[in-house]
Amino acid sequence: MLKWGDPSWLNFLWVALGLFVFALLSYKQAVYKLTKYFGEKRQKFLTASVSSFKRKLRLSFQILSLIFFALALARPLLGSRRTEVKQTGLEMIIALDVSNSMLAEDDKPSRLEHAKHEIAHLLDLLSGDRVGIIAFAGSAVLVSPMTSDHSAVKMYVASLNTNSVSTQGTNFKDVVDEAIRAFERGGVEGLNGTKPTRVLLIASDGEDNEPGGIPAIKKAADQGIKVFALGFGSAKGAPIPMRDERGNLTGYKKDSSNQPVLSIPSDEGLAKLTRAGGGSYYHSTFDEIEVRNLLADFDKLAKADFKSQMATDFDEKFQIPLMIGIIFGFLELLLGDRKRTRGQWQGRFEMRSS
Repeated sequence: MLKWGDPSWLNFLWVALGLFVFALLSYKQAVYKLTKYFGEKRQKFLTASVSSFKRKLRLSFQILSLIFFALALARPLLGSRRTEVKQTGLEMIIALDVSNSMLAEDDKPSRLEHAKHEIAHLLDLLSGDRVGIIAFAGSAVLVSPMTSDHSAVKMYVASLNTNSVSTQGTNFKDVVDEAIRAFERGGVEGLNGTKPTRVLLIASDGEDNEPGGIPAIKKAADQGIKVFALGFGSAKGAPIPMRDERGNLTGYKKDSSNQPVLSIPSDEGLAKLTRAGGGSYYHSTFDEIEVRNLLADFDKLAKADFKSQMATDFDEKFQIPLMIGIIFGFLELLLGDRKRTRGQWQGRFEMRSS
């Protein structure tokens, strides 16, 4: 059965057909104008050395070459085989801080955007792990339950902003409570009764404005949940920008004395959380080495074989239309558009074929 890996390229076939029709009409229009302005005899003289057949054949080769290149880009898939795929990994909840302090721009373009980039990079490197997403500020909400579809999780992460949670602040207790509920609702048992390690990864600047974080983390640790953290922001801190609907800067958040609020990350606060949760803490830079350090730590944890799935594997056949397209391209280059025999100019007399 024939399938296409990227069928959007098939729309280019209509473009190729349109180009073919346009080129033919343009050729006929050119002949018409030559006849109109110079007369039929002079038009035949001016075009005597040009082979109409060869010109149309070259055009056909050009269009066919484009068509087969488009078919190659559409990636034809022929034949299939069913294979059993086992997923091995952890169960992980990533909690992303979407409080206003994450808008500070000591990380460019902001702490929040930097965090989203790092999470997306982490998801690209994970393999069989089941991942869910929590957005939190003054409260926490489960945005995506645990799934092995990391592309879908990345879409959820990209959509998060400071309006994703109704209350502001930073409440790690609610994060832990929501993560525990997510693990209970979406957790699965591995094959042969094995249980994967459960991981809570907190991505935040560490400004904890609510009490109860450490006791909640210890509660999670008692249930076998390992807590890791990835910190953002600079040690000097930065003001929190205020922007209008168009994204234009209108000022900075101010305190009761009308002074700009300086948001200073708390590396020590996040480090305490991870010590209580049996995990590790890294302050993120733009080298992305911290993400790889997290992966190295995750690899040391016990993983489980999740339920195997049957996957359909297709054979790529793009090479065939690609080769045909190249052949037509070379033929077009080799084929001229001149006649082999040309009429000889004999003064003011008409040209005759030799």
